[in-house]
Amino acid sequence: MAAGPRRDTRGIVDAPDLFAHVRFRRREPAAALRPYLEHYWLVDWDLTEPYAAHVVPHPSVNLVLQRYEGGDSPRERSGYAEVAGVDPGLFTRKLAGRGRVCGTQFRPGGFRPFAPGRPVSAWTGVRADAAGVLRLPPPVDAVLDPDDEDARVAAMDAFLLALEPRPDPRATLAMAVADRVRTDRTVLRVDALARDAGLSARSLQRLFSAYVGVGPKWVILRYRIHEALEAAASGPAVDWARLAADLGYSDQAHLVRDFTATVGVPPTAFAPR
Repeated sequence: MAAGPRRDTRGIVDAPDLFAHVRFRRREPAAALRPYLEHYWLVDWDLTEPYAAHVVPHPSVNLVLQRYEGGDSPRERSGYAEVAGVDPGLFTRKLAGRGRVCGTQFRPGGFRPFAPGRPVSAWTGVRADAAGVLRLPPPVDAVLDPDDEDARVAAMDAFLLALEPRPDPRATLAMAVADRVRTDRTVLRVDALARDAGLSARSLQRLFSAYVGVGPKWVILRYRIHEALEAAASGPAVDWARLAADLGYSDQAHLVRDFTATVGVPPTAFAPR
């Protein structure tokens, strides 16, 4: 697994535009948490006009502590914490006024040790009150109040360490398999992925349901859509037929269909943006 927070912007739709409206950073968690976490992600904004942020989510569970000073409800204005399961579609959040978010992105397969009571698929497509999912309520004020970024990260470290995640060989296996899908473009078929992991395809499906929250085929397609999104953002001169073949699609039409269903516009319409 890569050391330190990722530096890519995969999954963020129009990252330059987002970064022009908000302050976005990734921070590394404590060493004992790194086997389970990708990184913390911190977002602050102070906007004169509303702005909509769009993300094609990773196959990851996120713990999100957030405060919207111009929010519609007392809960939003005071701050709250939720567990966001893997989001099957395009995630859109309208930002206005001032606000702050501190998120924890777990590695695909890395959330279950913190909440072992239910399969991760129970949270897929769900945004649940974190106090009802985790053994302890997240320290919303301790994380969102300080302007000192180091203090915010330290508060998240202390909270997650207090949950005492315990080593789980099946979580370790799920994380390793999911990480291979992300980093190895040659991974195109579930049966081959399962065979390389020493599992049957059915056993791999069960493992991913319990620890990742979505099936291995979905994970393969989502990471390939991330690559297609990155290619589309690079400019209009993309050989989509060749890219579709490289990503394991039977033809260009299938790639265009999946891209359009996920992002909301076809690749050729997205690229000029």
